[in-house]
Amino acid sequence: MNVDVFIPCFIDQFYPETAVNVISVLEKAGCNVNYNPDQTCCGQPAFNSGYWDETRTLAVKFINDFNGANFIVSPSASCTGFIKNYYGKLFETDKQRLNESNQLSKRIFEFSDFLVNHLNFVDFDSVFNHKVTFHDSCAGLREYGIKNEPRILLQNVKGLELVEMENTDTCCGFGGTFAAKFHSISTAMTEQKVENALKTGADYIVSTEASCLMNIESYIRKKKLPIKTIHLADVLMQEEN
Repeated sequence: MNVDVFIPCFIDQFYPETAVNVISVLEKAGCNVNYNPDQTCCGQPAFNSGYWDETRTLAVKFINDFNGANFIVSPSASCTGFIKNYYGKLFETDKQRLNESNQLSKRIFEFSDFLVNHLNFVDFDSVFNHKVTFHDSCAGLREYGIKNEPRILLQNVKGLELVEMENTDTCCGFGGTFAAKFHSISTAMTEQKVENALKTGADYIVSTEASCLMNIESYIRKKKLPIKTIHLADVLMQEEN
């Protein structure tokens, strides 16, 4: 199966190794993966800040960059959910672009959803000898609608013990520009999330959302806490040493 991969800004700039692992996982699942180096932002930050005209420019570029017939897979429910749910709103008065965005939305999938529900490939012979807890991103739960898919994949990792934290479905405090505009509230939410993770005794917090992990990781590092963060794709590429 031929697939195009969309790598969001946060992963491209801060976690490039995760991008490589996403491609490696898809290849392990039997996909022929194409990466278009011209791809850029999907436009979500501009949209959420009220700059819809600028967002349309980025959305048009995104549609043109992924104008084939391949499935598009992305390791971010936030970006994928935004494209599926809001590109149509951007082009309500442009029939051609509206049709193009509607067709594209049928081809784009979040990483874990694609593996579990479309490829039916859940066991990658991964080995990760750690206790982990899972952070459900707001976008994953509410914008895109994944919950069980990442857990199914984690349950097939040898040596991994998954322990659920309290209030796993609450926000980590990032929320895009929310963290910048409401720093004190954001930090309090992050503190609560990390404290709940620590109560589980987990070595790692796993998520499908790199932006959440970046926010959580910054708090952990500042407080020098005994827990780490890792993206689901990075877990799936772990092997026995």
